[in-house]
Amino acid sequence: MEYHFTLTYQLTPADSNSQELVERLGEAGCTDALVGIGLAGRLALEFDREAERAETAVLSAMADVQRAVPTARLIEVAPDLVGLTDVASLVNVTRQNMRKLMVAHQESFPIPVHGGSATLWHLEDLLTWMQARTGYHVAADVLEVAQTARRVNVQKEWQRVSDTPSRELLALAR
Repeated sequence: MEYHFTLTYQLTPADSNSQELVERLGEAGCTDALVGIGLAGRLALEFDREAERAETAVLSAMADVQRAVPTARLIEVAPDLVGLTDVASLVNVTRQNMRKLMVAHQESFPIPVHGGSATLWHLEDLLTWMQARTGYHVAADVLEVAQTARRVNVQKEWQRVSDTPSRELLALAR
């Protein structure tokens, strides 16, 4: 199955030559990614990667990036944190429809991760809720990527504050 996801990294000043960076990424196996280097010091790779599972696709892409740019530090795997507009787009409804669902199902609607002027949820929570409660079609690959992105992001943050990080992720999500 083909999985669509984005990896975003922080670069060091030593990795500022964009042409060299793109060549190294290609040599390391990132030929299935659209490379974005628009923001200084950042690298975004939008992958369409074939694998049996989303986790395999994401972890193999992270390993490829690490081989190409060992000093790059993972910022996030996306899609994970989303607003109503983002999830509406993924399930082909309007933002207004998502808002109506949120208001109509206040007791069961997933709790946001951040509630402010830009309210954010884990995509996995919203997709699972929609699939179980409202009968909307949720593509299995999109849900699987959302689950994987959340696990990687949460574990990466846990590493940052914990003395006992996962060895595999420690090696890939520096």
